[in-house]
Amino acid sequence: MDAIGIILQVILVITSLVMVLLVLLHKGKGGGMSDMFGGGIASSVGSSGVAEKNLNRLTVAFVIVWVLTIVLLGLLAKVG
Repeated sequence: MDAIGIILQVILVITSLVMVLLVLLHKGKGGGMSDMFGGGIASSVGSSGVAEKNLNRLTVAFVIVWVLTIVLLGLLAKVG
């Protein structure tokens, strides 16, 4: 595999791990898995509305990078 493929795979692993962390940082909306593990109490004290919006934006940005990386890896595998 060439250098571009290795770089894309590293980006894919890093963005995957960061996305898992970002999703876990989101405030629980109630009635889901977060309440089962005690997230309901901690989430009500947690972050402000601005922090939650910024966390949403950051999550969306990482999802876009993640999807583009997968598409590029697929194209690279098809060509190479």
